[in-house]
Amino acid sequence: MAKINLRPWREELRAEKQQQFVAMLLGAVVIAAGLGFLWKTNLDNRIDYQESRNAYIENATKELDSQIKEIEDLRRKRDELISRMQVIQDLQGKRPVIVRVFDEMVRTLPDGLFYTDLKKEAEKISITGMAESNSRISSLMRQFDQSEWFANPNLTNVSAADERRAGYSAFNLSVNQKAPETEGEEEK
Repeated sequence: MAKINLRPWREELRAEKQQQFVAMLLGAVVIAAGLGFLWKTNLDNRIDYQESRNAYIENATKELDSQIKEIEDLRRKRDELISRMQVIQDLQGKRPVIVRVFDEMVRTLPDGLFYTDLKKEAEKISITGMAESNSRISSLMRQFDQSEWFANPNLTNVSAADERRAGYSAFNLSVNQKAPETEGEEEK
């Protein structure tokens, strides 16, 4: 006899395959969600790590900026101190020079002539004075020319003196100061 199966095996097979499909679909969704979670966690960890590195670099940069500012301040102070020391050394080096210049001015001063005003600007000395005659002024200029401390005397004005000093001539003269070649040897 022929066996006839009256059970709806096709529907059962289809329902079973549908259940397997749904289970596989749910499994794939769970696996995809797990992989997505792992990917997001990894990405968040990388972002946090990079942010911590950025924060470290920013802190190091701020520290270096403060150190650079401190170094610049120290360099500025050092330069100021060096310039002050240079000024002091220049003043100490020139201290005996001014004494020698005044000594030489007295030595070049001829009789019958006197100074009323002296002004020094850099290496130029402006002299105002009175002389008994113009020949005394000429003598002063010659002595300035022969001096080892002065050069280029320039007479700018000669005029008659006021009534109090009748017979005198007022004069304005400028002369350049020079350092003699033997200055360094004399100080040693």
